Amino acid sequence: MTVKGFFVLLWERHGMPLLAMGFGLMVMFGVHAMAAAATAPTAPTVSFPALNVGVGQAQTPQQVVGALQVLLLLTVLALAPTLLVMMTSFTRIVVVLSFVRQAIGTQQVPPNQVLIGLSLLLTFFVMSPVIRDVNANAVQPYLAKKITQQVALDRASAPLRTFMFKQTREKDLMLFYSISKEPRPKEQKNVPTYILVPAFTISELTTAFTIGFAIYIPFVVIDMVVASILLSMGMMMIPPVIISLPFKILIFILVDGWNLTVAALFASFH
Repeated sequence: MTVKGFFVLLWERHGMPLLAMGFGLMVMFGVHAMAAAATAPTAPTVSFPALNVGVGQAQTPQQVVGALQVLLLLTVLALAPTLLVMMTSFTRIVVVLSFVRQAIGTQQVPPNQVLIGLSLLLTFFVMSPVIRDVNANAVQPYLAKKITQQVALDRASAPLRTFMFKQTREKDLMLFYSISKEPRPKEQKNVPTYILVPAFTISELTTAFTIGFAIYIPFVVIDMVVASILLSMGMMMIPPVIISLPFKILIFILVDGWNLTVAALFASFH
């Protein structure tokens, strides 16, 4: 008898009983699993916090004032980077430090993150008298509920405007007055802030470029000397920048360049 014939004979004699037995076992195990699932203890559910954000009708005037204060705070936080750049010493400092890096020719060394971080620290150092004045005369009295919000804003803007007036050129103020067609007031306190801020920014850029020009001169002289030496030696195929870069870095270190740069920056604000 062949193997195929053996399996055919086995199916004819015992196939149906085996099939019925398998079906019965499946039904039995299924019923047992359903019973076990029904009697098993329910697993504890994990509760997650829910956050509901909506707009409703205010019931008291205090709720309206609170909502307006939150809106004002969010607006100030959104405009904080712009205020930091346009109304402080940050613009001059970061431009001068960028000039130093370009004059040396080190490409991305120091990286932008280092320049921005150093500019922020130096900005806080330069603006520390203004920050202390604002904190003592505006922030702390307002937190102690001794003055109103409008009085706190007026007191906070006064030292900042004084700082900007000291660094703003008369020519830049006249430029924006001529553009806006407004009459020039006789006192500084009557100058609107929307004219003072752009005039201050232009003055800062002018001062930063002046300092950058003075920084560029010695490095340009080094490049010219190296280029002349290479030309006299007949080495015209070598870029002068490759040879002059180590000498510029060495001279910058020997004269303590970062110290001189920061000292020049602080001297420019006084």
